[in-house]
This record gives sequence, structure tokens and C-alpha cells, in this order.
Amino acid sequence: MKKIIIGNDHAGYNLKQNVIQALQKHNIIDCGCYSNASVDYPDFAKDVALKVATDADAIGILICGTGTGMAIAANKIRGIRAANCYNVELAQLARQHNDANILCLGARFVPNDIAIQIVHCFINTDFEAGRHLNRINKIENNKYEHQS
Repeated sequence: MKKIIIGNDHAGYNLKQNVIQALQKHNIIDCGCYSNASVDYPDFAKDVALKVATDADAIGILICGTGTGMAIAANKIRGIRAANCYNVELAQLARQHNDANILCLGARFVPNDIAIQIVHCFINTDFEAGRHLNRINKIENNKYEHQS
């Protein structure tokens, strides 16, 4: 049983409900939002990302209209590697090669049945480490600054 921390904005609400239903055997922490009423996705991305960043056993799922906004916002948190995935192969590679710890989904672009397959792949795939570990360490240990 995995700990899954999930959040969404208004566009991702219905898909989140379906994902939670498909993951009933896991320990789900639902960080909202809890309806289709308009909200600001960065608030939910931050909440989920902070929880995942402080719990090595947790995996996050963020759902908005495209998945992109959630990924951008979540990746602002140190220790987060959020990947916007729209097929199973991307989810598998995000875990295997990038040690992604948050899956982002675009509810307007990923059909429900495919989203469930993506989620199952993401939570059941392990990081391969090996040659990929050095790259992950570079991401985690370097702050990139804009240079003009």
C-alpha cells in the first residue's frame, strides 16, 4: 500500500474522483479542491509538493486542465520532480530515469481510462538509479540562476 498525496484544481476535479476510486487500496491523502468551482492551481500544487518533499515514502498526483501549470508550480519546491505525463510510456520513463515523485495529468487531454493506466504505471514503477542517479543529483544539488 502506497501513500499517495493528490490535489487538483477545478478542471481536474472529476478526473481526481475517478483516480481516487481506482486507488482505493492505497493510503490516499486528498488535498483538494473539492468541487468544480474555480480555484488557483498553484495553491494545491504547493500543498501537495510540500507534503511529498517531506515524506520520502509518498508519491504525488496533481491534476489540472493541462497538467502543465501544476508541474511548473510543483517543481518550484526543492526535492520535487513533477512530470506531466499523457501516456503510459512517459510515466514509466519519468519514474525510471527521472525519479519523478509527482505525476501531473491534464484532465482536458487525457481520457479517464488512459489516466488510470498512467497512474498505475507511475506508482508501480521504480527509479532505476545507476547512470540516472548522477543526473538527478545534479538537478537536486545545483541552483540554476539566470545569467544575462
